[in-house]
Amino acid sequence: MAAHPFNRPRASQAPPVSHAPYAPHAAYGCTEPHEHYAPYVAHEPYETSVAPDPHPIGRRVQRALHPVNARLDEHLPTDHKLSQVYRVGAGLTGLLLVVFGVLGLVDRIGFFDTGGDTVLALNTNGALSVLSLFIGGLLITGMVVGGTFASTLNIVLGVLFIASGFVNLALLDTGLNFLAFKIQNVLFSFVVGVMLMWFGMYGRVGSALPHDNPYWRARHPEQAAREDRARAARRRLARPDTL
Repeated sequence: MAAHPFNRPRASQAPPVSHAPYAPHAAYGCTEPHEHYAPYVAHEPYETSVAPDPHPIGRRVQRALHPVNARLDEHLPTDHKLSQVYRVGAGLTGLLLVVFGVLGLVDRIGFFDTGGDTVLALNTNGALSVLSLFIGGLLITGMVVGGTFASTLNIVLGVLFIASGFVNLALLDTGLNFLAFKIQNVLFSFVVGVMLMWFGMYGRVGSALPHDNPYWRARHPEQAAREDRARAARRRLARPDTL
């Protein structure tokens, strides 16, 4: 007669299986593994020593010239169009300032003559003429270089022109008006500043930039890479005979 199942001897229980330890919490800077049954206590990342930047000034200048790490490749249609806009804006404004400065120096007006003289319907003196030549030369250099450098130069000088308009507006009819500004000079400074800023920000600042724009791609590298892969996949599907 078979033994009743309730009377069968119990099999020896298997030893408990040791669980693998949890992986280190690298996100918190932890390098020690936490065992399965050890309570986890959240903690801040461990302090790590960061080596000082050996060239801090150079890094800041590079960030100022390339704030989004975007470099225009003028072999591409979009980049070429943007660079053309930056060059035209810098070149036209620079040429206008150079002509204004040369005419002011030809008239041999006093360097700090607060009375000044009229050139191209604007008041000027020797100091303003020399300053106009210097800024015009900078803009012509930006026209020659083109690309992101010309864009940044237009923006910076545009802001300075607007600031100069406000400052010289406050100095009108005072003994500190060393550049012989009058109200028409102030208005001209505002107009040139806004124009330079528009040329510099064209295709660079905005909430609806096209996705082939180099500045948009520099700000959204992961999405740009996904769109490139999707575009390449569509081309492969359209031409399956090519690799």
